[in-house]
Amino acid sequence: MLNGLVTALRTLTVLPVPGREAERFSSSLYWFTVVGLLLGVVESGLAWLGKAAGWPELAALLPVIGGIILTRGLHADGLADLADGFFGGRTRESILRIMKDPNVGSFGAIALVLLFSLKWVALLKLVGIGGFGTIVAGVVLARMAQVVLAERLPYARPENGTATAFVNGAGLPHLVVSLISAAAIIAVLTGFDPLHSVVLMLAALVSTGLLGFISLRRIGGVTGDVLGAVSEITEVFVWTAGALLLA
Repeated sequence: MLNGLVTALRTLTVLPVPGREAERFSSSLYWFTVVGLLLGVVESGLAWLGKAAGWPELAALLPVIGGIILTRGLHADGLADLADGFFGGRTRESILRIMKDPNVGSFGAIALVLLFSLKWVALLKLVGIGGFGTIVAGVVLARMAQVVLAERLPYARPENGTATAFVNGAGLPHLVVSLISAAAIIAVLTGFDPLHSVVLMLAALVSTGLLGFISLRRIGGVTGDVLGAVSEITEVFVWTAGALLLA
């Protein structure tokens, strides 16, 4: 079982993790929210250090930079590819072809600028009001969102890709464990405030559902880029919802 944690850490982070990979990559899905908690604590800690230094703008920027470094920019790259494909392609085949191109186009660049701008604005507000638990929550729920789409939607490409093993191996137990563990973590992070917890969970599920619906309509399922994109979009949704609620 712990091999799944090793695979999850190696997949979602750049952290050097000893141990053997899981025999089935889908086993790592059980641990996605735990890895999200680890990443969220680091990002929230960076924000706290920035605030302690008396520089709120830097405090809002450090988690953004930290998230990119810790994940190799993998999820941000997925969002850029998704934006290029969804806005640049007209047919399912053309969208998938564009998304596979490693080069970032104009739509992808615009998406990244908007993403980082929105993150910085939301984090600036959260840092100002001491919403460090909400910062962690956003990262946790972003990883939950990946499991939800991996389990709910089919793999979109006819050929195998980087996310094939995760999507094809995902099942109801992975979804249930992810939802329950995320809800439990969020409850603790919000001090068992039911309104706060529900708002954050709803923000995550709404963003996940919207992107999942659009992805299903446009390409018939999900790819690794879609899973990366939903992580980034969910973080923004959750952080923004938390900032509005706590303001």
